[in-house]
Amino acid sequence: MDHLVVIDGHHLMYRAYWAIPRTLSTKSGEQVNAVFGMASMLLSILRAEEPTHMVVCFDAGSDTFRHQENETYKEGRAETPDDFIAQIPRIIRLVETFGLSMESHPGFEADDLLCTYALQAEKAGMRVTIVTGDRDAFQLATDRVRIAIPHSGYAQAEYLGPAEIIAKYGIRPDQVPAYKGLTGDPSDNLPGVKGIGPKTAAQLLQTYDTLENLYDHLGEIRPAVRAKLEADREQAFFCRHMALLICDVPLSVPLSGTRLADLPADAILAIFRELEFSLLSRRFTDFLRTPFASRTFLRVADVFAPVTASVPPDTQQSLF
Repeated sequence: MDHLVVIDGHHLMYRAYWAIPRTLSTKSGEQVNAVFGMASMLLSILRAEEPTHMVVCFDAGSDTFRHQENETYKEGRAETPDDFIAQIPRIIRLVETFGLSMESHPGFEADDLLCTYALQAEKAGMRVTIVTGDRDAFQLATDRVRIAIPHSGYAQAEYLGPAEIIAKYGIRPDQVPAYKGLTGDPSDNLPGVKGIGPKTAAQLLQTYDTLENLYDHLGEIRPAVRAKLEADREQAFFCRHMALLICDVPLSVPLSGTRLADLPADAILAIFRELEFSLLSRRFTDFLRTPFASRTFLRVADVFAPVTASVPPDTQQSLF
């Protein structure tokens, strides 16, 4: 069965930035901690998942329809560090060098792209792994679609399908938008219903299934909770609307264009050498000897040439 891996690119590179010491740099002084972490996780994902198709989705950097509907959407988030922003062009070049498809779309978030690809792939009979740390994506989990949350690079990824989401949060994947309508989402500056926490929200949805049915039965709910729901009814429905992902975004890279084939092993090794990633060069050379890599990557003689370490090996060995 074909296997599509869809990656939340911004989440992955931001996670890499905070996971790898910011002191990691080349001999010339270029800071490359986020680039190193991103490259390491891409290698780990390819090795662990062995996908037939793969695409990295990014926010386009422009206001989305959610910002247009809510001027304070995501307001209050910490400023993106300048030394992270400076590495983004390098990261984009890295993904291009890997030969991976990339997708972004003005007006939509990466999450909407994850949703669109996942739905198309599922309809095509593929299984799907969505690599992200954003809980909005939990609404996409099905028997064929699972969410992979990176931990320890990607060495201890946490996989969540419908059963795991029910066990962890007490709700079904399709109830995630309603759940966020009740609890809100501080990371997106969405308040939800003031005073309704995760446990109460899960209990309410277990009993009433949907927001509409919940509000149709307010008279059955104990007075203290009922008062909170009545006071923030409009917010509950609006926050649910904001959390609901769009699954029909026009894609510049079709699903068929995400197939992995003849990836450029020599170019990948060359960029690792340019960035002085000695550990990743050795990992990549070892990876190329696996059956999956031998089917997926173009191999040339210099891929197996000796690697000269420029960044101290003991520094890189401790990373990912």
